[in-house]
Amino acid sequence: MKIEVWSDYVCPFCYIGKRRLEEAIQQLDFKSEIEIEFKSFELDPNAPKSYDANIHELIAKKYGITVNQAKANNTQIAAQAKSMGLIYDFEAMKPTNTFDAHRLAHYANAEGTQDKFSERLLRAYFTEGKDLSSYEVLASLAKEVGLDYDQAMKILNSDQYRDAVRRDESDARRLNISGVPYFVINGKYAISGAQPTAVFLQSLKQIRTDEVRVESEISGTSNNESKGICIDGQCNI
Repeated sequence: MKIEVWSDYVCPFCYIGKRRLEEAIQQLDFKSEIEIEFKSFELDPNAPKSYDANIHELIAKKYGITVNQAKANNTQIAAQAKSMGLIYDFEAMKPTNTFDAHRLAHYANAEGTQDKFSERLLRAYFTEGKDLSSYEVLASLAKEVGLDYDQAMKILNSDQYRDAVRRDESDARRLNISGVPYFVINGKYAISGAQPTAVFLQSLKQIRTDEVRVESEISGTSNNESKGICIDGQCNI
């Protein structure tokens, strides 16, 4: 089973959704058969590398609410994160452009350490208040998960993996993905949002059951004609 995950490193629900998915997978008896691949999605491709405003002020402006309301919403999000063992420090977060972080994540994927690097980027942003647009920060984080620092810097100072990021984003548009996290299973089923662990668990079990059933049936249709199913509001695409 392949799970493709469209997400952004400054999306608070992406980190929560990642952890809930992982928690669900650990409860599956076929977890060893699951492959996860993270896909690039920029919440704001035009975001600058630095802002004069803090995260609360930016959210207030984006959604047309007061700063106090934004702070209250962020407190609720932090509580959700804490329930999954994640510590969010909204006061330290540095909103930024994530394009280069996504480029380097493709390098990590090519080296077989994409999951570790994605996890490190998320913790660096949400917990440690690191600047994910800084080449020095990105290369250092890459080194922490076993990647080559000099190679990471070389990539960051070039256009390498630019097309890979744009290809992921083009695929997201083709699939009508307008928000993240967004999970596509076996290219046929979709789960949108940071759903509760129980929803991930039930959905993955049902998809597995359906896939096994389809494979065992004697049918006159080709694989390209097979259809997915809808599970608790998450349907095939």
